Amino acid sequence: MIRIGIDVGGTNTDAVIMNGPDVIAGVKSATTADVMSGVVNALRDVLAASGMEASAVDFVMIGTTHFTNAVVQRRDLAQTAAVRLGLPATASLPPMVDWPEDLKQAIGNHAYLAHGGNEFDGRVISPLDEEELLRIAADIKAKGIDTIAITSVFSPVSTDFEKRAGEIFEKALPGAHITLSSEIGRIGLLERENAAIMNACLRDLSAHVIDAFRKAIAETGIKGKFFLTQNDGTLMDAAFAEKFPVLTFASGPTNSMRGAAFLSGVGDAIVVDIGGTTSDVGSLYKGFPRQATVAVEVGGVRTNFRMPDVFSIGLGGGSHVVETENGIKVGPLSVGYRIQTEALIFGGKTLTTTDITVAAGNATLGDPAKASHLPADLLQRVQQKIHDMLEDCVERSRLSPDPLPVIVVGGGSILVNRPIAGLEVIKPSHFGVANAVGAAIAQVSGEVDRVYALAEMGREKSLEDAKSRAIEAAVAAGAARDSIEIVDVEDVPLAYLPGNATRIRVKAVGELNAR
Repeated sequence: MIRIGIDVGGTNTDAVIMNGPDVIAGVKSATTADVMSGVVNALRDVLAASGMEASAVDFVMIGTTHFTNAVVQRRDLAQTAAVRLGLPATASLPPMVDWPEDLKQAIGNHAYLAHGGNEFDGRVISPLDEEELLRIAADIKAKGIDTIAITSVFSPVSTDFEKRAGEIFEKALPGAHITLSSEIGRIGLLERENAAIMNACLRDLSAHVIDAFRKAIAETGIKGKFFLTQNDGTLMDAAFAEKFPVLTFASGPTNSMRGAAFLSGVGDAIVVDIGGTTSDVGSLYKGFPRQATVAVEVGGVRTNFRMPDVFSIGLGGGSHVVETENGIKVGPLSVGYRIQTEALIFGGKTLTTTDITVAAGNATLGDPAKASHLPADLLQRVQQKIHDMLEDCVERSRLSPDPLPVIVVGGGSILVNRPIAGLEVIKPSHFGVANAVGAAIAQVSGEVDRVYALAEMGREKSLEDAKSRAIEAAVAAGAARDSIEIVDVEDVPLAYLPGNATRIRVKAVGELNAR
């Protein structure tokens, strides 16, 4: 099975071509503003480097930060109506209550409250008022909005109200993009609602970006199927990604971590991905990134969809190095993709971390003579500062005193030349394109997150029910049934609810069905 993995970053677009478990070739090319030409260049370069014909490629997997950047930068977002079903409850905290003001304005701040919603065990809070929804639809139409996010209280337990409301809006507003919160987020009203609204406002952009990817792949003559990677390190097909762009958030760091696990052959480790501007640090458990257990903020908004527990610091291969009265300062400013003109070793005038590494003899790059004047004392102090910054990150990522190895990947990993926090450092082959490898090897997942009343079903039956639902979700997403395994089971007793209630979350993962 021939697969191409692509990771579209802010600076570089990385691509690898793999035959089964073997990396045949890997390339880096500059990311372009129009998306398509950068991807076309990367595809052509990697095919040329591998000597393979485009017709031999079975699958193309793409990871992109496009949609995260759109929210963070408040650009290309559609005007969106947020409809919540929950009255007479939930009125004290309206939709988007904790959003940054500029993001609210970017999508129009159109919020509506209507009757509906369920209790944790599926009991109805109040019946759906279809006349009320038709009045809301008329108002949305009058404002010229064609993107709607519908959220009902406890909809992961009972999806009926959201689905019926969706049907009503579809009939009243033909052609509107409608997002149902139960299809995206987990239990937790405000965070799930936030995820649904964010997804809705990205739908126009996702249609444009995914069409650009399709054209780029067609232009290079590749006939294979095309997938996008999502934020838990697994795949979704292009049509699904177009409908749920929000699920691609944080797929970049996730791909790097999965690629690091694959290239090193280590399943449990701490991964440090050092790019040109930032370093992402996180933990691997059984080859998958550890998931964040708290609400994750994206662009200043709390969400609760699957996100890796990764944090970033301003340290990369292009980071500025400055001597201040308080000692050496490294980053967060970086020359980024301009490193090949601005760093000392390339004839520029900015002292960067890469200059320090080359001058110290730890990497061969550019013209080392241009950094040979740097005093040995400065080299030693800057390298110690870099080491201290990475050590702090690694310590933050450790959950136990066990001596886990540290896998270092990314183009900036030339900065590391010794153990970190007393732990073994692994720098695998193809470390510079680990993110594209992570995209190429991605699997398919299914997840369920429900509240069960154990007094009625019992714990074992509840767990079995959740597992079978997760397996069916993975098959529906394109996994080969015989390859599926349960990789994560979590059950949390909810003492504040009656009936011995327990929240059960199960994740199943399998290989892509090649048929």
